[in-house]
Amino acid sequence: MGHPPKSHVSSSAEREVEYLLRRSREFLETAKFQVEGGMLALAALSLEQALQLFLKARLLERGVLYPRIHDVRRLIEMLVEVDPNLKGLNELLKKYQVELSLLEDAYITSRYIPKDFSEDEVRRLFRVVEEVMRAVPPVS
Repeated sequence: MGHPPKSHVSSSAEREVEYLLRRSREFLETAKFQVEGGMLALAALSLEQALQLFLKARLLERGVLYPRIHDVRRLIEMLVEVDPNLKGLNELLKKYQVELSLLEDAYITSRYIPKDFSEDEVRRLFRVVEEVMRAVPPVS
């Protein structure tokens, strides 16, 4: 199923991609400050938001209207489905299934259930988020 060349993505979609990527970077930077300030649960939430927005931007860039979900594992699966060049993401899904699940928990628990995260957990989540992001290049 390949993906459309970037030129086939509308200008409004291009603006949304840029916005999502900017917000993703901002959440990633915010998470760094939150870790330094000892706000570990908020840092985990910021990491989840950073990855979620990043993945949605990469889907939109490939001509896919992303669903309004907060399931980063499903978003990764969708990217693999639409872009055969991203098959390597399946390995990251397997390798980091616990960490990705923990990221999703960060979204849910931030709103409804008290949960603490250790600094080690949050630093591990940082590494996973950055590795997944590196594995999904922009459409050329």
